[in-house]
Amino acid sequence: MTAPKELRVSKDRKLLTVTFPGHQPFELPAEFLRVVSPSAEVQGHSPEQRVTVPGKRNVAILKIEPVGNYAVRITFDDFHDTGIFTWNYLHTLGHEKDARWAAYLAELEEKGLSRDR
Repeated sequence: MTAPKELRVSKDRKLLTVTFPGHQPFELPAEFLRVVSPSAEVQGHSPEQRVTVPGKRNVAILKIEPVGNYAVRITFDDFHDTGIFTWNYLHTLGHEKDARWAAYLAELEEKGLSRDR
């Protein structure tokens, strides 16, 4: 996957717009990015270890830093910063956002967790 031609964080820091060459821009909310972070803290080291992260409705993006030519590290205002979002992963999230978000909301419900703190 080639690098996005643009990564733009909204003024309120709650939305990341990712534009890949030849694609419509993807709008990825900060809360969504935080709860699907590719970090070991969220994903674990196997599917069984994956964590459902509650209470991130109001999380914001503090900064985005390049990682080589293949990814960015996103730092959130809850100081989570260990997720390396590759271009492939961002592209996948853009295409699968609705399904992944629905699955996340279902997991919260199933586990009695909330998007609020």
